[in-house]
Order: sequence, then structure tokens, then C-alpha cells
Amino acid sequence: MRRRVARKLSVLAVSAAVVSVGAAAPPGPGGARPVEKVPVAAGYGGAVASVDADATAAGIEILRKGGNAVDAAVATAAALGVTEPYSAGVGGGGYFVHYDAKSRSVHTLDGRETAPLSADSKLFVENGSAIPFADAVTSGLSVGTPGTAATWQKALDAWGSKRLGTVLKPAERLARDGFTVDETFRSQTASNETRFRYFPDTAKLFLPNGRLPVVGSTFKNPDLARTYAELARKGVGELYRGDLARDIVRTVNEPPVAAGSGWNARPGDLTAKDLATYRVRAQAPTKTTYRGLGVYSMAPSSSGGTTVGEALNILERTDLSRASDVRYLHRYIEASRIAFADRSRWVGDPAFEDVPTKELLSQRYADSRGCLIKDDAVLTSPVAPGDPRHPAACDARGTAAPTTYEGDSTTHLTVADKWGDVVSYTLTIEQTGGSGITVPRRGFLLNNELTDFSFTPASPAVHDPNLPGPGKRPRSSMSPTIVLDRHGEPVVALGSPGGATIITTVLQTLTGFLDRGLPLVDAIAAPRASQRNAATTELEPGLYDSPLRTRLEAIGHGFRLNPEIGAATGVQRLPDGRWLAAAEKARRGGGSAMVVRPAR
Repeated sequence: MRRRVARKLSVLAVSAAVVSVGAAAPPGPGGARPVEKVPVAAGYGGAVASVDADATAAGIEILRKGGNAVDAAVATAAALGVTEPYSAGVGGGGYFVHYDAKSRSVHTLDGRETAPLSADSKLFVENGSAIPFADAVTSGLSVGTPGTAATWQKALDAWGSKRLGTVLKPAERLARDGFTVDETFRSQTASNETRFRYFPDTAKLFLPNGRLPVVGSTFKNPDLARTYAELARKGVGELYRGDLARDIVRTVNEPPVAAGSGWNARPGDLTAKDLATYRVRAQAPTKTTYRGLGVYSMAPSSSGGTTVGEALNILERTDLSRASDVRYLHRYIEASRIAFADRSRWVGDPAFEDVPTKELLSQRYADSRGCLIKDDAVLTSPVAPGDPRHPAACDARGTAAPTTYEGDSTTHLTVADKWGDVVSYTLTIEQTGGSGITVPRRGFLLNNELTDFSFTPASPAVHDPNLPGPGKRPRSSMSPTIVLDRHGEPVVALGSPGGATIITTVLQTLTGFLDRGLPLVDAIAAPRASQRNAATTELEPGLYDSPLRTRLEAIGHGFRLNPEIGAATGVQRLPDGRWLAAAEKARRGGGSAMVVRPAR
């Protein structure tokens, strides 16, 4: 693709001034030696980018041993289950997007968690009212059937070249020998300390000797090392039909609460049948064309592909490469607002809901919605959804469906190999620390993914496609994305954690890279804005403290400060055949980018 080189934007240039962070700390007691973090690397043989240096190194190790992008992605994900246990692990789920260089095609796996088969629309209702959100989160009631381990095996069976036991080895070693605690790990533990103490197994693991882990110390998880070894030896069926499955069911249905804590950890109703019948969905990706490029992502149950795709289609009619900083941000914010209005109304689990995926991604529908945007005024939120099956130009009538809350503790990894294959993989246990419940003697936290459902109908006047149901997948915002050129070859792949802000982070990063001419690492580092059909748009400090905020407020925008939005990673194919890996410069303590054979 011929890249448009835009001028350096005053609003986004803030990012270019951010220095690399995450330098190696001293070795911790017990011998764990941290790997240095760098946010960008270029070279040959393949590339890996994640939030964590040890996890990135695990993926690189597999690539160096002849593994492909899928093998390395699973290895990286398993290592993140060790070093980012509050964000991901075998107790959660996620979405896997794979580009096959040989066939020049994109495939996806929906490894989202599912509700118990006994669940109905009143899963989170007691005495006629919704359970308080915090009470629902830290309970067995919030735990969905995990999909991560099944996703790993499905991906390896379909496209991998190594056995599960081989790609789990780096993570098993990391869990056994330990990793060096950084400030992010300590602060995330501290923010969960109160509820972690409700559960003796969680406190024993994550609050060693009853205290917060010390920065620079070595954190070991021998229980997780044994769990990985068991999965390697017996296969992932152990988590769905074996002793591990029974341990999960028992923990969900009888949450092991500390005596005297006073915490009411509502029991779930997960059964052996729920685990035994769980299946990863292999499905077609969403696709939209943007500036002549093919943008591929996750179809429902995730709303990521449809919402990012609709917003890109709306922005297609504006030359963002020539727009002023104010006009660019205004148009991006308004396109996000409209796309979220449609997401809340139309997107749910397609096994239960009639989701108009094709129509949501049509240019005709985008044009009918995009004409609502004016350069001298701001739409009033919440914006009402349109009808993608019967588009009516500039129609703002109807009843809006508000955006439901999603936890932001998710993680994303991006991988490429020497054959040109690419993986963009987002995985999660929902919010930081998931349900707070550790499976005894197994070393991992269980998700609270079912709180992504609407507890009660979002609007009594509009059908809510995201209410719980038996075996239903809750709606997600995860948006692992791969962009191909006109010849079907990869241009860039990326994704981010951040709950519902994942969608806006991916959208802003894509437009910063494709339209505004920013290098990938700077498009990732750029200060973010996130509008999700709300009265105010969230801004990171780099924009909130910028003169641009005043100029946007003059149009009618309202803003509130969000200290940090998302933590993206990406890989890019360079014209000379090298891979470039890029990660955050500062968010979450900085990310980690590596290549197999570095080159200038």
C-alpha cells in the first residue's frame, strides 16, 4: 500500500515525545531476571508484541524453534496467564484472528465464555431488582464456562505446527521459576486486596505471607506450573471433562469464602455438562473495505468487528489525511458515537439473536448514518439506533439503548512468522482480577465474564440482544484486527484491552496509522479519546490538557478525564520484507516488542 505521509499532528505529536519505559529491574530473590521492555522492534524471522516482556520472549522462543505464528501466539498467551493473571488465563476466554499466508485468507475463533445451561434472562435479578454490580462480579454467579484452553487447542489443530505440550513449556517454566514483580502487578494486586482476602486460596497465592508482593521480588506460581504440565500431558479435555473440570465446577458452585469475612459470594450453577458441551466457534470474520484495504475482525458474539467496521465506513467519506486536527477528532468521535448506538441495539450472540451483521457493515447503511454528522455541531447522546435492514437517511428518531459496562482487564497479543502468517488475539477474564476466585491448588483465577450481560433490559422500549440465556455468550467489545492490502497480503494487525474502549482504541489507532501517517508505535502511543454514545467523551491527559479540547468544546463537545485508555499492540509488514512489532510506550508500564532477528 502506498502510505500517505501526513504532517506531524500537534494533537498526536505528544506521543512521539514519550520515551521508552520498562527498563529491566534488578534480579529478584530466587533468580528471576526480568527481560528488558522495548516498545518497537524490526527485523526478520517473525515478531511478537504483548504487554509483558516475559510473555513476548516466550513467543519468540517458539518462533526460533521453528514454530509458526499460531504456535507462538498460544505460547505468549499461556505466559500472559502467568505474568498477567488478573487479565487473562485458562479461567477466561477470548477471540483469535488468524491470517494464513498460503491461502491469503483470514479465519477466526470465538472462544468466548458461555452462561450455564440453566441460565435465563433473570440470572442477575433478585427480589425483582438487579443485583448490585460489585456483588455480582465477586461471586460464582458471574463465572462463565472458560474458553481459553479450548481456543488454544482448536487453533493448534487448525493451523499450528507444534503440540500443545511444546508451546506450554515456556509458560510452565515461567510459572515454576517465577517472574519479577513490577509496579503494575503490585498496583493491580493492591486494588483487589480487599476482595482477594475474601477467598483463602486467592489470598495465599497473590498475597504471599499475607502481604502485597514487593516490586523487584520474584513471584512464583507452582500450582499453575502443575496445571500447565497436566494440560500438556493429558490435553485440554482435562479442563472440560477431567479432574480439573470437577474442581472448576465445585469452586463456582461453592465459592471457598474465608470464614468471618462476611462476604456473600453468591454461588453459580455451573455443571459438568456445561464444561463437557463447550465448543469454540470457528466462523467467518467481519470484513469491510477502507481506503482500498480489507479490514478483518471478529463477528458477533463480539461487537468489535461490526462497530469498528461501521465507524470506518462512516469515516470513509472524509479525507482524514487532509483534515485539521479538530475536524479529524470531531469526525472520529461522532462516528464512534453513532456506531455504538447501533451496537447496543443490534449486537448479541447470533445463536440467540438475529444480528444484521452484513447490513451493519454495508456502505449504504454507513452513509445513511454518517449524514447525521455536522462539522459545526455535536450529536446529542444517547443517539438512537438506526435500522440497518431499512436504512433511512439522517434518521435520528427512536429510542436509544445505553452502553452496558464492561471490565477493562483484558490483554492483547500480536504475532507474525517468517512465512507471513499473522495472529491477532485478545483474551480476558473480564475485569482486573476476574471474579476474585482462585480454583484451589490450580493457580488461576476464574472469570466474571457473565457480568458483560445486561442485568435487566437496557431500555424497556427496545429489545435488548444482550440479556443472559442458557449457553449464551455475552456481548464483547474485543476487536482483534488484521488489515490486508489489495493483493491479500498483510499491512498491519493490532488490538487492545480496555472493555468497551477497545473499539475506540482500535479505531483511533487504525486511522492514526492509515490516514494520519503516524508510525505504528506512535499511532499506538497517541493520546486517546473514547466516545461510546454517552453525554461526554473520555480523554487521556495528552488531549484533556491540550488546546484542542477547548476548540472541540466550542463546537459542543463535553469531556471528562480518563487517566489511561487501553494498551494496544500490533505488527506491521514493512516494504523490504521485515516485520515491525510495536507496543505501548507508557500505558500499563509499557509493552514489549521483539523480533527473531533484529535488523536496523
